[in-house]
This record gives sequence, C-alpha cells and structure tokens, in this order.
Amino acid sequence: MKRFFRKFFSKATLIIFVCILALLTFFFWGWIEKQTLKVKGMYYIYKGDQAYAQDNMAKTLEFYEKGLELYPEHYEAWFNLGNIYAVYEDYYSAVDAYENAIKYNPKFVMARMNLGIIYSEDLGFFDEAIEQFDTITQIKLFKLWIPFVYSNIKSVRGNRGIAYYNKGVAFKQKAMYLPLDKRHLTYQYLGESIKAYRKALKILKKNYDIYYNKAVAHHLRGEYREAGLDYCKAIELEPMRYEAHYNLAVLLRHLDRYRDSIDELQKAAMLILETPDESGLQSAYIFNLLNDVSRKFITSDEYYTNKLTDEPAGSVSYTYINGKIVPDEEFDKAIIQNFKSCAGFEYFNEEEEY
Repeated sequence: MKRFFRKFFSKATLIIFVCILALLTFFFWGWIEKQTLKVKGMYYIYKGDQAYAQDNMAKTLEFYEKGLELYPEHYEAWFNLGNIYAVYEDYYSAVDAYENAIKYNPKFVMARMNLGIIYSEDLGFFDEAIEQFDTITQIKLFKLWIPFVYSNIKSVRGNRGIAYYNKGVAFKQKAMYLPLDKRHLTYQYLGESIKAYRKALKILKKNYDIYYNKAVAHHLRGEYREAGLDYCKAIELEPMRYEAHYNLAVLLRHLDRYRDSIDELQKAAMLILETPDESGLQSAYIFNLLNDVSRKFITSDEYYTNKLTDEPAGSVSYTYINGKIVPDEEFDKAIIQNFKSCAGFEYFNEEEEY
C-alpha cells in the first residue's frame, strides 16, 4: 500500500510540476523570448565593441546593427553607433542613432550633447540644437560623492557648463545664418549667445574658447570695449593660440589704434606659422593685413606722436634657428610673457571705468 501511494504521489507531483511549467511558459513566453533576444543582442554588441577596438568599422557597424535589431533598448550601443556615423559624416544616420539612445534613456547627457552639436554645426538646425542644450541644463542627475573613492559632481557641473557654451555657439551661428528678411534679429540672437556664455563661465571659469567666442559675439554687436576685454582674457589664458591675437588686431585696427594692432598681428603671424593645421591662405591674409595696418600707422597721427624709435609695447626680439624659436629657458619665458600681454588692454580698461 505504501509503495502504491509513493508511486501515485510521485506521478502526481511530476504532473503538477509539468502543468505549472506549461502555465508559466504560456503566460511568460513573451518575457522569456525577450530575454533570449536580449542575450543574443548583447552578444552581437559585444562583438561590435571588439571590432571597434580593432578599428574594423565595417564589422563594427554590422555587429551593432544586428545587436540593436535584437535588443533595441541598448542605448549605449545606439550612442556608439551615432559616434561612428558622425565620424564618417553620415549625419542623418547619426541623428537617428542619437535619438534612439535618448528614446531609451532620456537623461543620456552625452547623446543629447552630440545630437545638439550635429544639429548646430553640421545640419544648421539651430532651434533643435538649442532645445537639446537647454534640456541638458535642466536634467537632474544623481550626484554621488564617496570621500577618496569616487565623485561625479564635477563631471555633472562640467557637462552643464559645456551645454551652456554650445548653446551660445548655436545662437551665434543662428544669428550669422539668418535670411535677409530676418537680419534685424541678429543683434538679439547674439545677445542670447552672450547670456549663454556668461552662464558657462560661472561653471567653467578659465576657458579660452568661452572667452574667445563671447568676445566675437560682442565684437559683432559693436560692443568693442567688452570684446577687447574678453579677447585679452582669452589671450591671458592661452597666449600661444593665434585666433584671439588676430581678432583683437582687427578690432584695434577698426578703432585706429594701429600701433597696438601691429603688435597683435605680429604675434598672430608668428603663431600661425607654428600651427601645422592652418592653411597658407590664412597666413598670407594675416601678413597682408599686417602690411596694410603698417602703412596706415605710418601715415597716422599716432605715428608722429609715438615715433618708432623703439619696438611696439610688449614686444621682444625673436631668435630663430631653421625657422624655429631657440629653445632657451629664459628666452622661452620672455616669449610666453610677451604673448600673454594684451595690446590695448589699458585702453579698453579705461573705457570700462567711464
């Protein structure tokens, strides 16, 4: 009898277990299938990461596309895919990839940042770009600080500062590409650009690019004192970049301060010769402008009140060997100090006091 009951209950237990398993499979089949596809998708994405590390872009794209077809919620893979499309200048495919990354993770700051940059700099969709940068500044991310171990506070604030900077760039570009019937809005959009740069500077306090672009916006609005001071601040931060020297020289020329303009043009000319990525056309333009300003200086009242018995303020004698500056430590310090000096600073500073 005992053997009978043992057999009966053993079979009954097995039948119940099979029934429960069948019911679970029936009701949760969708979930099981989804997890299976997710695992397969993750595998292809992993293979894509490996191909990317080996610089095999064709295989990378193939694996990512297969992986995302099976597991479309993988927002980091969409982000990586967008970066690859952007490198190959397939901007519309990059936009689609970044938008999918944001779809599955609306707080994905870097996807929004890259999407905004492509909208602004490559496609000319300035309003869409500004919307992305505004969203970044409003995203509330969890800030984690573990003493001596980990902190993401600086990166969260830094990304907000970069978003404000990119918003300023987008507004400046929007102002520059207005159609003829809307040119009256140029001054307003440049003002919005300056507001964004100011917010960026509250976070990224010592950033050459922000000061330089803020100076350009002021320059375009005809706010020459503010432009001059911002160019000088940019020069102080990174004296060996030619752009601020050159733009300041153009501004000083417009203000008939030829002596100071010559000083800044000389610096810009020297720096652009040492900048391998810049074209010979830009170098030629700087030298032509230098010649033009020099001729104007000689015929100006400024020349007769300040004859060129000495060199322009802040300049030093330059020594070359085979077209390169002699790597002498004291001389190098003098060169850097000279390039950090800003011709016209006292003039702009005095203007501020009035």
